[in-house]
Amino acid sequence: MNTPRLAPSAAELAPGVAVKRDHLLRILRDLGGAAVAFSGGVDSAVVAAAAQMALGDRAVAVTADSPSVPRSELTDARRLAELIGIRHVVVPTHEFDNPDYQKNDGARCYHCKSELYTRIETLLPDLGVPVMCSGANLDDQGDYRPGLVAAAEHLVRHPLQEAGFTKADVRAVARAWGLPAWDKPASPCLSSRLAPGLAVTPERTERVERAEAHLRSLGLRECRVRYHEGDLARIEVPLAEVARFATDPVRGDVARVLKQLGFKYVSLDLDGFRSGSLNDLVSLEIKTRYSLAGAGGPTG
Repeated sequence: MNTPRLAPSAAELAPGVAVKRDHLLRILRDLGGAAVAFSGGVDSAVVAAAAQMALGDRAVAVTADSPSVPRSELTDARRLAELIGIRHVVVPTHEFDNPDYQKNDGARCYHCKSELYTRIETLLPDLGVPVMCSGANLDDQGDYRPGLVAAAEHLVRHPLQEAGFTKADVRAVARAWGLPAWDKPASPCLSSRLAPGLAVTPERTERVERAEAHLRSLGLRECRVRYHEGDLARIEVPLAEVARFATDPVRGDVARVLKQLGFKYVSLDLDGFRSGSLNDLVSLEIKTRYSLAGAGGPTG
């Protein structure tokens, strides 16, 4: 059995998590081969590492490359795949050519994942593996996740869910395996920063990428620049940082840089950082149409 090329960790797993880890490895081994949709985040990193352990050369990590993927994330994914020792393929995806994706009506993630899974499906014969896998865990089932509907339609397996992994379990295993992504904050695609109804364009996602890079240069690990109609940037930072970002010199610096990037208005959200806050603007109709219940639930 192959193991990741990682430094050993002193972290120990609780007995219940160790049972889930072993179950995960069995699930992947029984697949006989798998292409893992690999973003470089902690969830897909654990699935990729487990697939490499269980399947060796019959495991491959597939990473999408499009204007919605920050360049830094693509670089990190390449480095992490090399560290794990898994075969790695980067594929261009063309969701930005799809008018249904561009209009950003709340179902954008469905169209994005449909494009990704379609691309991976066409590669499966050349990759020599029979199944696609995602990094979805049990905690993902409680949120609005149209991408899971696309996964169900493409028969994508969710090994972490099948093995009973919560997000906390994923981080525990990642730490025990020495994966550097074990404590990495979630990093959804850049298009997720655009408010529903605001058309998705490469220019806007690049503007968000550069704005968030500036915020991180000021010492933040978690932050969002939400892009609203009228070229308004709504900045979300952790509550403990709100006062600093509302006070000069940071306030003036951030306003100046974001306006140089093309934002006309720069606001600071006093409620602080909230993952998925733009989901509140998605209509009930769209949420119902792209719910797992409406799609019949994930397969496999």
